[in-house]
Amino acid sequence: QVQLVESGGGLVQAGGSLKLSCVTYGLTFRRYFMGWFRQAPGKEREFVGTISGGSSRRRFADSVTGRFTISRDDAKNTVYLQLNNLKPEDTAVYYCAGAKLLGSNWSWLGEYDYWGQGTQVTVSS
Repeated sequence: QVQLVESGGGLVQAGGSLKLSCVTYGLTFRRYFMGWFRQAPGKEREFVGTISGGSSRRRFADSVTGRFTISRDDAKNTVYLQLNNLKPEDTAVYYCAGAKLLGSNWSWLGEYDYWGQGTQVTVSS
């Protein structure tokens, strides 16, 4: 059974940082694209960033480029999202997701096979 478990969310002041983790179970982790998405209250879930298997490629949403980074530790079956210079508009539930294959559009939710339950990030002004 596949499970993705996020952690590391919390309350932080604007300008601060957080590091989210997503541990996976039941995946051949190193072969999967691992992505992060977020959903703010009243809004649709949106793409944040994704890292390929082997860490050779990364893509990010324009809104987080230069502030967020993604890394992975295949030995620990874990993907990380480092959030820096946080803004109140970054407040959302953050989800990790895994995809065996991705086409040209890494930001489409439908491309991802597995999802975690999410972790709340709240940024105060």
